[in-house]
Amino acid sequence: MTERMFSLDDDQLEFREVMRRFAEEKIAPLAAKADEEEKFSWEAFELLKSMDLLSLSYPSEYGGQGSSLVTQAMVAEELARVCASTSLMFLISKLGMLPVINFGSEELKKKYLPRICSGESQASYGLSEADAGSDVASMTTRAVRDGDEWVITGSKCWITNAGISDLYTVFARTSGDRHTGITAFLVEADWGVVVEKLEHKLGIKSSPTGVIRLDGVRVPDANRIGEVGQGFKIAMHTLDRSRPTIGAQAVGIAQGAIDYAVNYMQQRSTFGKPLAERQGLQWIAADAEMQVEAARTLVYRACATVDAGDPTKDLSKLGAMAKAFASDVAMKVTTDCVQLLGGYGYTKEFPVERMMRDAKITQIYEGTNQIQRMVIAKSLFS
Repeated sequence: MTERMFSLDDDQLEFREVMRRFAEEKIAPLAAKADEEEKFSWEAFELLKSMDLLSLSYPSEYGGQGSSLVTQAMVAEELARVCASTSLMFLISKLGMLPVINFGSEELKKKYLPRICSGESQASYGLSEADAGSDVASMTTRAVRDGDEWVITGSKCWITNAGISDLYTVFARTSGDRHTGITAFLVEADWGVVVEKLEHKLGIKSSPTGVIRLDGVRVPDANRIGEVGQGFKIAMHTLDRSRPTIGAQAVGIAQGAIDYAVNYMQQRSTFGKPLAERQGLQWIAADAEMQVEAARTLVYRACATVDAGDPTKDLSKLGAMAKAFASDVAMKVTTDCVQLLGGYGYTKEFPVERMMRDAKITQIYEGTNQIQRMVIAKSLFS
């Protein structure tokens, strides 16, 4: 393993400081209102655009900056430290476009990636269905070939950015074979994608999540991603490379909660002494910091493995470990930080209750932590 797997270089450390100032000064003031209104924050999106963050994750030949996944994880973490919904705004188009980057034709890349980099377009990932979540190979959405087009019919649920994105990577069944009968397509929203409903959620409330429906939507064969029947492989390949950044989001949420709680403990006094001088509370904070640093190191290692091209073929295990461990840590740490603030922590006047609500989804999306443990166990016993 290279040193990069465990530390940031000088340029990344300097960039992290820039990102932290940006997040604290520009994004943090918007977070509570966006959560309360449960609406996509176009103001936050424009701020990301103004910092050229929308192009950070993409190859330079298509208008991107070609940054490493380690750097992308660092950005996701710093954004999530103040607003998990904004960090998801940064991450979601990359999830939607990873299949195009890794499996799409040159024509698809040239047509769509520059639109994402400029902020003209946003993308979502349409894999899960009502009865095909963890078991995605059970999907029933179908794509039928009709000359140079495919006719797609079905519904996809838990779609991040539903109604905001104008591009959807949709996985559909093209034959009856369970794993080799699935194909991926890039679908433009105005071809007939309908947002059937939006969910009302516990957390990440300013990031829309919904159900999309395709009723006989016609998609050119040129918008097929990869080969016919390659969709399941593409979906799993994509999630292996995206899960570590969900770990980074979880690390950011947890770090934000710790930082707020520590500052609160230094200001708040009981029985004539600051809470920060109470050893029992110090140890809660110390355990939290220790767990978050362990999670961060595991996340960076997984991201660096992606950057290196997965030379030892253990990315599936590392990505699963990073995502599951970091999200479990985030849930525990944010709950403990609410406790450190006492009754105030339970109110919306302070951000730790939002951080606790936001942390929960990191244990669920892009594969529940139970699924991640199955992936890890398979690597041990196969």
